[in-house]
Amino acid sequence: MTAPLTYAPEVRAALDAGRPVVALESTIITHGMPFPQNLETARAVEAEVRAAGAVPATIAVMGGHIHVGLTEAELERLAQAQDVMKLSRADLAVCLANNGVGATTVAATMICAQLAGIAVFATGGIGGVHRGAEDTFDISADLAELGQTAVTVVAAGAKAILDLPKTLEVLETNGVPVIAYGQNDLPAFWSRSSGLRAPLRADTPAEIAAAHLMRARLGLPGGQLIANPIPPEAEIPRAEITPLIETALAEATAQGIAAKAVTPFLLARIFELTGGRSLAANIALVLNNARLASRIAAEIVAQR
Repeated sequence: MTAPLTYAPEVRAALDAGRPVVALESTIITHGMPFPQNLETARAVEAEVRAAGAVPATIAVMGGHIHVGLTEAELERLAQAQDVMKLSRADLAVCLANNGVGATTVAATMICAQLAGIAVFATGGIGGVHRGAEDTFDISADLAELGQTAVTVVAAGAKAILDLPKTLEVLETNGVPVIAYGQNDLPAFWSRSSGLRAPLRADTPAEIAAAHLMRARLGLPGGQLIANPIPPEAEIPRAEITPLIETALAEATAQGIAAKAVTPFLLARIFELTGGRSLAANIALVLNNARLASRIAAEIVAQR
C-alpha cells in the first residue's frame, strides 16, 4: 500500500525534473490568521519561494488525500473553511480515513514532506516545551518529529511564549541539530535573540545542505532545525516583548486556560498588547524563512 498523495501539477513536474521544492504548512492558513489575511499571506509566502527559484508545496488534507501543493481554488477553499482539524502525527491517519479536512502542523507537514520526497520545509516557529511542563508534561510533538523525520526545517526558532531552555534540552535529547543561521544566539521568533547560545551555527545555505546530505549518508534519523532570525527591521526586541508575554501568561493562568487552548490565547493576547505588531512580525519572519528554505533546497539539489 502507498500513501494517499495527490500532487499539484507544478509540484509533480518539479520533483520529476529534480528541481528544488519547499514544503509549507497549512495551519498558518486555518488557525493562524483571519480571512482574507490568511489567504494573502499564503499567496505571499508561495510567491517568495518562487522568486527564490524553488517551487512551493503547501500541504493539507482534503477528501482522503494528502495534497502536496494546492491549486489557487484549493487554497481559497481552505482559507475560508470552518472546523478544520489541526493535524499532528496523532491525528493525521484518522483525518485521512474519515475523509476530513485538516491543516498540517510542523510535525504532520514533516511527515507528509518526507512521504512526498521533499527535503526542506519552511514555517514560522516550531512548538516546544510549554512553561510549567514539569507539572503538565505539555511538550509539542514537533520536537519528537524533528528527532525521527529527515526533513530540514527552517523556522525563526521556537515560539517565544515557550520555555526555550527546556525546548533546547529536549531537542538535544532527541539528537536534533539546532543550527542558528548567521549568528551565535538562538533567535526567539519575534526577537532576533533569546539570550541563549545556539548549539551550532551555519553562515551559508550550502553548509546547511551539506549537513542535510551527510546525515543521510550516515543513516541518521531525524531532521535539522535551522533557526533563522527575523529581519532586524521587523523584530520586536526581547526586552520589549518579554513583559507582554508574562502578562499574557498570567492572564491565561488566571482564566484557567490550558492544553491546546493556551497557544491560540497567548498569540491573540500578544497581538492585542503589541497593537498588531506581533502579527506583522510573524508575517515578515515566515517570508524570510521561505527565502532561506528555497536557497537551501536549491543547494541540496546542486550538491546531490
